[in-house]
Amino acid sequence: MVKHIVLFKLADKAEGNSKLRNAEIIKERLENLKNSIPQIRKIHVHINAQDAPDGNYDTILDTEFDNMDDVKSYAVHPDHLKAVEFITKVRVSRAAIDYEF
Repeated sequence: MVKHIVLFKLADKAEGNSKLRNAEIIKERLENLKNSIPQIRKIHVHINAQDAPDGNYDTILDTEFDNMDDVKSYAVHPDHLKAVEFITKVRVSRAAIDYEF
C-alpha cells in the first residue's frame, strides 16, 4: 500500500473566494474523485482549524493506493487534472510525500 499525502497553503483570496471557501471547494472536488478514479482506496481531505497557528498549511489530502503505479495513474487522470487546475489557481505552496506502508 502507498500513502499519498499533500498539504496546500492557500491564498487569502483567489478566484473570487475566501481562503475558507476555496478550501471547501478543494475538499469537495478531491473527495469526489473517489467516484471516478478506481485506483483510490481511501481519500480524506481536511481543512485546518480556524484558530490554528497562522504558519500551518490550510488543507491536507490523505489518500491510499495499492501501489505507486496506481498513484501515477491517479496523477494523470482527467478528473484529477481538473481538480489540480483549480487548486493551482488558489494555492501559494504545496508539500507532498508518498510512502509505502
